[in-house]
Amino acid sequence: MQWSVIFKREMMEYVRSIKWIWVPIVFFIFGIMDQITMYYLPKIIDATGGMPEGAEVNIPSPPPAEALFMSINEMNTLGILIIGLLSMSLIAGELKSGVYELVLSKPVKYANYVTAKWAALSTLVLASFFIGLLAGWYYTNILFGELAIDKFLVAFLVYGLYLLFFITIAIFVNTWFKRPGMVLFLSILLIIFVNIITSILGHFLTWSPGHISSYVSTYLFTGNITTEMWGTIGTTIVLIIGLLYAAVEVLKRKEL
Repeated sequence: MQWSVIFKREMMEYVRSIKWIWVPIVFFIFGIMDQITMYYLPKIIDATGGMPEGAEVNIPSPPPAEALFMSINEMNTLGILIIGLLSMSLIAGELKSGVYELVLSKPVKYANYVTAKWAALSTLVLASFFIGLLAGWYYTNILFGELAIDKFLVAFLVYGLYLLFFITIAIFVNTWFKRPGMVLFLSILLIIFVNIITSILGHFLTWSPGHISSYVSTYLFTGNITTEMWGTIGTTIVLIIGLLYAAVEVLKRKEL
């Protein structure tokens, strides 16, 4: 009951702040803009007179798998930034304003407080990501060729796990600082650090969450889920659980 009350409060706050409107719209735009730009780019160049007279624009059409992965690439950059902005005041803002003390004085269990906020933000982000990727898949099928729906669903589930991993990092950083700007900066810095370490030591860290994007790309082209991909999924789930547990423990120590 306690967890449900906090979760519903967060969801109502997203409704009042119209996040349930603008966040899905933003992800929808991220999902389709690369496909539409790529498809109409030759016509755009011709219309703007950017080519010498008599020259022809011949840009090869990407295969469907590559076209859908362009949507995921947008989520991997601009999408992460949007999630960082959404999460930077999730707990830090309440710590700074004093709302946190009022909520925890009920008393509310720390685990309920952290996980309910995590679940509410995850619901908003995953729903928005689903809308954006579905739009990208739809336009991929119209403009570049047919891509099986099972590939879309697996790409959504696996890359959605990477977004959950970043949300969890942001939740963890929220428990350390009261300044939302610092939370945003460190959350993005940490996910960049994970990706850099993965790229440098990729042969050793084959199960790192930083590989999820490349594994999804491979799956879209081949249709095969590799052992490394399963290992990465398992590792990411364990890290999410561990970070949530650590966030709860940090809040407990703050109270003490």
